Amino acid sequence: MKKLLIATGGGDCPGLNAVIRGICKRAKKSKEWEVYGSKEAFNGVWTDPTRIIKLTGKRTAGIHVRGGTILKTTNKADPLHYPVKDKEGNIRFEDRTKELAERILSLGFDAVINIGGDGSQKISKALFNHGLPIVGVPKTIDNDLAATDMTFGFQTAVQIATDSFDKLVTTAESHHRVMIMEVMGRDAGWIALHTAIAGGAEICLIPEIPYNVNKLVKKIESRYEKGRGFVNIVIAEGAKPLNGDVVARKGEEGSRHVKLGGVAFQLSQELKDAGVKAEIRETILGHVQRGGTPSAFDRVLASLFGVKAFEMVLKGEFGKMVAFKNNDFISVDLEEATKGNHTVDPKGYIVKGAKGLGISFGD
Repeated sequence: MKKLLIATGGGDCPGLNAVIRGICKRAKKSKEWEVYGSKEAFNGVWTDPTRIIKLTGKRTAGIHVRGGTILKTTNKADPLHYPVKDKEGNIRFEDRTKELAERILSLGFDAVINIGGDGSQKISKALFNHGLPIVGVPKTIDNDLAATDMTFGFQTAVQIATDSFDKLVTTAESHHRVMIMEVMGRDAGWIALHTAIAGGAEICLIPEIPYNVNKLVKKIESRYEKGRGFVNIVIAEGAKPLNGDVVARKGEEGSRHVKLGGVAFQLSQELKDAGVKAEIRETILGHVQRGGTPSAFDRVLASLFGVKAFEMVLKGEFGKMVAFKNNDFISVDLEEATKGNHTVDPKGYIVKGAKGLGISFGD
């Protein structure tokens, strides 16, 4: 029997378990492969003894409806920038992808499927360059991965954000307030944009369009002057004012990522300083967007990603990633998949359509 290893890396995401289940069910039909999972991305490979589990039918039965990942995940211990402490206790980062590829092969694995976002697929590419037969599966609630029209987890995150936004609209109207809701997305405004359109926001602020606070003040004042008496704003965590910076802080030890979050409070203060007299309240959704049961759409997308990924293994299509393009499931080179982010086009139709609905982007 041949052995396949699955890893889930980066932030968790609704639909990860559906991908795992899809891979395992398709592998079972082949009758020639056993499927295993590495705990916490590739951390399960590094440890001694290894933390690698066999993904039996019993282990994966019904997991497609569960959020998170049964394999657990981490955005630390990136093998491209592996954290190592020196004698003084300072952390430096080393490239250990060659060592990781050799270790996985030494454990008897014939192929690997790595499920993750942009950072995870850059790891996939490096491991492939070191001789590891690997296939990538795109995952991120931010929908910012190049070479695929959609990533699983995005639609669920938008639904969660929209449900929350709907609740804020009623309380904003009741109290004549300005409500600011901050959503995830890092450098891409897809969650904020889709939520603003679905929820009927008056203002949507995204990383791709730096905002002019004075234009926001005019939009808010016009609402109150017309007697509407409340305003609802969706802002992406990576949004920033003209000539300003994102709100970020240093990540945890062992991680090269900076933490975004808190821009809702910055915007609130900016509006007050610019003369907005209405009461302003802020809500940061945070990790609720990553949790819970995946939507039906994401279950379908994730399951079919899993099936396609295993079929790529069968065909020997290594060094590639599954992609959803023009309502079809295809494979693309990891080089293409990691060459840039998929961000909102400020001049694209979705933004134009949102402006046609009366949504202001502060530009």
